[in-house]
Amino acid sequence: MPEPQTFKLQSQSGLELEVSTLGATILSLKVPDKTGKPVNVVVGLSSASDYWSKLYLAQGLYLGSTIGRHAGRISGGGIEIDGKRYSLFTENGVHLHGGKEAFDKKIWKVESIESGNNPSITLSYFSEHLEEGYPGNLKISVRYSLTKNNALKISFRATTDQATVLNVTNHAYFNLNGEGSVLDHELELKAESYLDLDQDLIPTGKFNPVKGSLYDYSRKSKIGRSGFNGLDDIFIKHGKGEKAIISSQHSGIKMTVVSNQPAMVIYTPPKFAKLPFKDKAVFDAYPAICFEAQGFPDALNNWNFPSTLLKPSEVFESETSYKFSII
Repeated sequence: MPEPQTFKLQSQSGLELEVSTLGATILSLKVPDKTGKPVNVVVGLSSASDYWSKLYLAQGLYLGSTIGRHAGRISGGGIEIDGKRYSLFTENGVHLHGGKEAFDKKIWKVESIESGNNPSITLSYFSEHLEEGYPGNLKISVRYSLTKNNALKISFRATTDQATVLNVTNHAYFNLNGEGSVLDHELELKAESYLDLDQDLIPTGKFNPVKGSLYDYSRKSKIGRSGFNGLDDIFIKHGKGEKAIISSQHSGIKMTVVSNQPAMVIYTPPKFAKLPFKDKAVFDAYPAICFEAQGFPDALNNWNFPSTLLKPSEVFESETSYKFSII
């Protein structure tokens, strides 16, 4: 496999994005803080080659990587499409984030790089029929663009020659201080419900109301408020628009997540292993938070979930933006 390449984009408003062709991965995203100093708000490693290391791969972190063909967990060891069963790789009975050698471990092709007022980079990958067990030859691209309104926009587009499933997302870990913990970050979620999960974090098919629950962040509050014990949950808000807002009093940075996807996995790892983080950043307990905008995990195994089926006559498109401002 060829060595991964890295590319940088810079906007006129001061955003700077670094992307690797390995997994179409976001290596860093620098945002000016309240003093104008650039802060790397996305957790990444020192170099693209560090993402090959055994230590990193053993953590299962997917730092900033593109996740597919199917983000999240799938139960039952496989899927059924048009009456045909397809077996998928499982570990402890669960298929996770597209399999053993999924999109995050592939070298993506650079299709185009654009400069100017809206700099962007487009990468693509061709996933062959039955790769990781999924049917259909799939062509997928992701476009990272830095917009005039101070946002990172991630746009996915895909087509297939055979009915398959597709649920892609980016697995960036955010810390608006660039180090330490996110427990003092303030979070506001625009979710209506969250999915009930079993002991393997597989959706049971039941929707739970957010209001009045431990997951009720409908009013802005600190992530590490009383009763907080970490998040690894699937929040639902149908339709386009704002999904979440997070801010840090320390850096003064505010980030608004906007997406056309109905589900968003929010994950706060308890800690990070000792890895070679970019700029030698040091992290504490609950070092970061993920906002993985996507379709419903395990959708084909739950009749009442919106389908993630993609047919040859269709074009898959998703768009998620992370918009930055100063509080």
